[in-house]
Amino acid sequence: MTSLEDLETPSVVVDLDVLEANIRRMAERARETGVRFRPHAKTHKVPEVGRLQLAAGAAGISLAKVGEAEVFVAAGFEDVFLAYPVVGAEKARRLLALSDRARIAVGADSVEGAASLGSAFHAAGRRLDVLLKVDCGYHRVGVAPGKAAETARRLADLPGIALRGVFTHAGHAYLAPDRTTVEAIARDEGRILAGAAEAVRAEGLAVAEVSVGSTPTARVAMSVPGVTECRPGNYAYHDASQVSLGTCGIENCAMTVLATVISVPASDRAVLDCGSKTLSSDTLRPAGFGHGWILGLNSRLEKLSEEHGVVRVEPGESFRVGERVRVLPNHACVVSNLHDRVVLARGERVEGEWTVAARGRVR
Repeated sequence: MTSLEDLETPSVVVDLDVLEANIRRMAERARETGVRFRPHAKTHKVPEVGRLQLAAGAAGISLAKVGEAEVFVAAGFEDVFLAYPVVGAEKARRLLALSDRARIAVGADSVEGAASLGSAFHAAGRRLDVLLKVDCGYHRVGVAPGKAAETARRLADLPGIALRGVFTHAGHAYLAPDRTTVEAIARDEGRILAGAAEAVRAEGLAVAEVSVGSTPTARVAMSVPGVTECRPGNYAYHDASQVSLGTCGIENCAMTVLATVISVPASDRAVLDCGSKTLSSDTLRPAGFGHGWILGLNSRLEKLSEEHGVVRVEPGESFRVGERVRVLPNHACVVSNLHDRVVLARGERVEGEWTVAARGRVR
């Protein structure tokens, strides 16, 4: 069997033992709370990982873009929710074609956006399932909770549109200073969304799905009464930000980048062969120094250029040219989108590789 030492660098490595354990634990939590589980596959973009999630009990998968859905439906996935406000006639035609082969739903937070999709479905004598996005505090997209009932009524009246439910994403949990605050945000996430669902039901509309999402908040939010579905994504791999947020430990991080020290120009500086084209330049959440952790050391990646990762060497630590290190990325999801493949390992033994089939599908 090939060892990690035989790999060229930089290489993205996924530890299968850790991945499988992460998938199993979150699926078990969903079963304990009695919610449907629909993991967000934008983290890994790999159909093989999605199949592991389905085998563990997922009801379907979540994605962001139509192009991602085309990849996963072609790979045999039959139940896909695009947790994103898809807009436009051309995307509507692509969604209509996908609906021949899979159960498709999309997010919406405006009547105009949903109407741009509904026309194509109405002309074909069909209806597209839509979930209304509710803002639970992140202030990115989504209607204010107090406007959920009115907007839901208008969506339900659109030709070619069927209102399936409501959903949200507590992305502001990534900025929380401690685990106690994360858990408070998670409770609010579930409570606000469940309240919006009740307001929609008071309008005489059925709400089949009340869907929360976010890896830091998932375990608490899915236990809130009224929540029916949960959509965490990053949990499959985890990353340095999840460790910093208290979501997991370093031992629960499945993805690392194997890199080589290519230069040691000063005692306090070393350079790796992985820059922003390998790791991305995303900062550590909720706040912190650097662009990646060197496993087993206190030294951190201080700055990135395209091909160079510059390490600030901590006192008492040293690097040598040719040495190999493992880097824990700040944000695993972006790393997935930067690479054509991931190497599979159990410990130091290479087991194979998977193609990141949906990478780059931004439309």
